[in-house]
Amino acid sequence: MMQNVGVRPSKHGLTEHGLRNWDVAYWNLGTAKLVEAAIQRHEGELANTGALVVRTGHFTGRSPKDKYIVRDAGTENTIAWGSVNQPMSPEKFAGLYDKLLSFWQGRTLFVQDCLAGADENHQIRVRVITESAWHSLFGRQLLIRTPFEELHEQVPDFTIMFAPTFQARPEADGTNSGTVIVINFTERLVLIAGTMYAGELKKSVFTILNYLLPDKGVFPMHCSANMGPEGDVALFFGLSGTGKTTLSADSTRGLIGDDEHGWSGDGVFNFEGGCYAKCIRLSEQHEPQIWHAIRFGAVLENVVLDVNRRNCDYDSDEFTENTRAAYRIEFINNAVLPSVGGHPKNILFLAADAFGVLPPISRLTPEQAMFHFLSGYTAKLAGTERGLGAEPSATFSACFGEPFLPRPAQVYAGMLGKMMREHKVNCWLVNTGWVGGAYGTGVRMSLPHTRAMVNAAIAGQLDGVAAEPHPVFGVMVPKSCPGVSEGLLDARGQWSDKAAYDAAALDLARRFQKNFAKFGAVDAAIAAAGPKVD
Repeated sequence: MMQNVGVRPSKHGLTEHGLRNWDVAYWNLGTAKLVEAAIQRHEGELANTGALVVRTGHFTGRSPKDKYIVRDAGTENTIAWGSVNQPMSPEKFAGLYDKLLSFWQGRTLFVQDCLAGADENHQIRVRVITESAWHSLFGRQLLIRTPFEELHEQVPDFTIMFAPTFQARPEADGTNSGTVIVINFTERLVLIAGTMYAGELKKSVFTILNYLLPDKGVFPMHCSANMGPEGDVALFFGLSGTGKTTLSADSTRGLIGDDEHGWSGDGVFNFEGGCYAKCIRLSEQHEPQIWHAIRFGAVLENVVLDVNRRNCDYDSDEFTENTRAAYRIEFINNAVLPSVGGHPKNILFLAADAFGVLPPISRLTPEQAMFHFLSGYTAKLAGTERGLGAEPSATFSACFGEPFLPRPAQVYAGMLGKMMREHKVNCWLVNTGWVGGAYGTGVRMSLPHTRAMVNAAIAGQLDGVAAEPHPVFGVMVPKSCPGVSEGLLDARGQWSDKAAYDAAALDLARRFQKNFAKFGAVDAAIAAAGPKVD
């Protein structure tokens, strides 16, 4: 049949990708039509808020062990090859691609032509081709929309083919399983197969930009960003579950973006046009902006739905802890549009410390900032990735985003140091994890208290406050903070067993030092800025 239906199909058609004999290709359908199609195709159900609720099946998080980059002459000497960036030969990729093209013959496809990068000087054109209406809706909500009048002329810089029902064959394709996520920078193609988890689409775009932008002098960052009434920008770095989305969604500040940004000579810009918020235990009281953003057009992944009353149970982890809400950034009532800002004044590193050791908030010197950026300490929370157990797992992820960094970590760290020096940025370390004891004994930091500390740091209210160095980590811990009792600022003081705290602090310090040794030769001042174990 090979029908093209929808809104302004691009003149750069599917045959340009080698696709032949598809059934119907729906081009650039709007939100309402995609929601209708998803329901008609039994891909999801409507919640009483108007959001589309879907299941991602067996995979409720990313599959990092199934991610590959094609290793060829163009990438041989630029990629940090290893367990994060696993190589795939051009021949294996070509074989997979041919099989996928054959698999999609006679099928219905959905195409969205989008953009990534709110700064037009550093923007790429992204085409998303999917088997399901809801994945097409996800791409439409998370990426930046191409202006209507430009759709017909758009030729993609990168094309993502999302085929969840296609399975790789490990013995023939050289993969670890039937699931595969592979980026071919030379062919400018991404194949995602064997998983329905939509986060793979989002993070593939992020990985692409992390590879391309450093060559343009733009620092790509795994962070959220917001802006105050006077135009002051704050960046929030951290892995999934550490609070980037929650803390950047502040009713008193404009939201630039919740997860992925670039920092150029002109300032900060969002890579995306939407947000992808964790919504486990979401409440209107603590996260009102996210709560009200879940409306018609939003996509809810793996949230438990009462099929009769159609209300969502955000407290339930029946399917996963990693429940997600994908929505347009303009669903946040104080979003900054277009999603660009000036140079940041404050950077906050968020760490969900499972050991209960790190202070709730502390100030870092530039050297300490570089040390902690390279370290990227946090705790991976249950459900964020395939294979994690019920309890958090302490980990180090370089630059707070190692799974998405194609280049060596030192490339990104060097860019951070350069930008911080040029723009005289303050840097803070914030523990959004446990206090008063390790996970299982202590308690999770109160969100209102964390917000109070973060707001005080951004507003400059901690600049003149007396502080003292942490005895092991050396970071400067303020002795007081507006809206927070002094006892809550003292990590050691919240432990009933002080000797146990001291032992835990030394244990964590040794973990930092052991991890940092993998970076080899690093500037002596940066290496010396880490915790002391003697």
